[in-house]
Amino acid sequence: MTQQILVIEDNADLAYGLRNNLEIEGYGVEIAGDGATGLRRARETRPDIIVLDLMLPELDGFRVLRELRASHMTMPVLILTARGEESDKVRGLKLGADDYVTKPFGLLELLARIEALLRRNAPSQPRELAGFGAIEIDRGARTLTRDGEPVELAPKEYELLIALFDRNGAVVSRLELMRQVWGYSDAVITRTIDTHIAELRRKLEKDAANPQHILTVRKVGYRLRR
Repeated sequence: MTQQILVIEDNADLAYGLRNNLEIEGYGVEIAGDGATGLRRARETRPDIIVLDLMLPELDGFRVLRELRASHMTMPVLILTARGEESDKVRGLKLGADDYVTKPFGLLELLARIEALLRRNAPSQPRELAGFGAIEIDRGARTLTRDGEPVELAPKEYELLIALFDRNGAVVSRLELMRQVWGYSDAVITRTIDTHIAELRRKLEKDAANPQHILTVRKVGYRLRR
């Protein structure tokens, strides 16, 4: 789902430039040219984040921010202001702002701050736990532990492990694994899978030379014994 940004900014040229650049980054953007309109649209649309100028007609940014928090709207608010005085920044933060950028600003910095606020306020994903032996897999986070200790897997190693795990002990041919994990065609011949299997055994098995879980089926492929 596209994340929605409400920009409350009375400088039409700046607002237009922000909209264009934020939309290029894949966000949905709405512009409000004054504080009263911005507050009303925030209440009506509940955006994922608000970029708020302080010096606004009708209601200034401080009053907008105060009303937002008084209405129990908890979306992150990034203050965008020409006011560089420390007292203004402190006042904004005390009223419930999450961050601020002082004009003139760099676009990359603004984008980075928006991304950071959205990440910080994203709902936590439920843990999707699965495992075998001493291994526990959190599929939601794409992380893995062995005897409670984190194990770092390369992306293709993780995908290969999941491809085997999801077969519930059935044998998977090298060709099937190649197609599923690497997307290769039938004509490709490589030892890539064998190399990755060796790395998985080294990282996950107690004795890589005598694996108990990641097993070779001669002339066919591999299977994972839980």
